[in-house]
Amino acid sequence: MPSPIYALPKQVLIREDGPREGFQMQQQSYPTASKVELIDRLSQTGVSSIEITSFVRPDRVPQLADAEAVIEAFTPKVGVRYRALYLNQKGLLRALASPKLAPEGYVLIAASEEFLKRNNNQTLTEAIDQLASWISTFKAHQLPFERVMLSTAFGDSYSGRIETHLVLGLAKRIINRCQEFGLVPAEFTFADTTGHGNPESVKRLVGGFSEVWPEIAVGLHLHDTRGTGMANVYAGLEMGVARFDCSVGGLGGCPFAVGAAGNVPTEDVAFMCAELGIATGIDLKKYLEVAQFAEQLIGRPLPGKLKQAGLL
Repeated sequence: MPSPIYALPKQVLIREDGPREGFQMQQQSYPTASKVELIDRLSQTGVSSIEITSFVRPDRVPQLADAEAVIEAFTPKVGVRYRALYLNQKGLLRALASPKLAPEGYVLIAASEEFLKRNNNQTLTEAIDQLASWISTFKAHQLPFERVMLSTAFGDSYSGRIETHLVLGLAKRIINRCQEFGLVPAEFTFADTTGHGNPESVKRLVGGFSEVWPEIAVGLHLHDTRGTGMANVYAGLEMGVARFDCSVGGLGGCPFAVGAAGNVPTEDVAFMCAELGIATGIDLKKYLEVAQFAEQLIGRPLPGKLKQAGLL
């Protein structure tokens, strides 16, 4: 039975993840000053949320070993939220220590148990049991529980495709556990970490989730590993999704998922939204200039299309 089609949203929140997504996947490390320049340029484009780095172990992701130095050096702009990725509570405490950041209260869980075991050294049951500790930490720091990020929500190379009903069953386990501790996430972000999603599976998952939990917003974090990224964005828009994680120029990937391409390009998503009459707040002319700068900085062609073709 096909999922219902919702009205296209009138406005979309585009969260820029390029500075973190982009540099974590490069074979070489780039100067802190180059990362800071990219962040400062992005701040002038009208984007309202930028993930600037990640608090991860430098032995696993040495490209982001300068997280604190980047935070110290960039120039914040009023009206822009600056975020940093963290994978554990130690990382969250590092983020909270910086007055320049506005950290999200979120929990990252993988739908693929094998992915979770290999990269987080825990089972799904253990990850769900840790929700109590996360919620306690959020409450202690008066941090809103903003979202659950569910990676590999459509499958991965270990588990293959993961069927919609299994992901919805996992979402129910997570939400029920959160309710036990009196704090439910405002958003569920479904991540196509390894490019197993397609427009129909996006519609089924978003539609199935929204029918059961209409009070919880849905976000999408889509990688373009197999060329379905933009089609999946449009499928999400058709289902009323109004929150997307994107990356300038299509930078990035996942250091724990071999072969994963970058997120859908921010400027391409913003352009499609503009063509559909959906507001993003992004100045596309300025964004294209930053995408071209990012390409020069990285030193190789990036997959974004709009920076090559130009505006209409």
